[in-house]
Amino acid sequence: GSGAAMQGDMVATQSGAIVTAPADGNVLYAGPFRSYGQLLILNAGDGYHVVLAGMSRISVATGQSVLAGEPIGAMGEARVASTSASRNESSTSELYVEFRKDGKPVD
Repeated sequence: GSGAAMQGDMVATQSGAIVTAPADGNVLYAGPFRSYGQLLILNAGDGYHVVLAGMSRISVATGQSVLAGEPIGAMGEARVASTSASRNESSTSELYVEFRKDGKPVD
């Protein structure tokens, strides 16, 4: 919508899902960022960084060390666009995930 290309991937999650660290590392940034919700930047070492955005809550702080698999936040409740949505339809939120090497996105 804004004309910018997405550098990472959107991952569908369940409403309220716990987000865990994808790698060991140090938290470089944890907090709100523009319209992305709560954003976390993890320094995984050797020039690698992981950007995670779209969470409603972050449970770690800048400067904190985390281990792979450790809970770092939670997704919010999904918004249903229409009241006619099926009750059997699972509600999902989306987590943005971007891997970077030396400041550039990697596939």
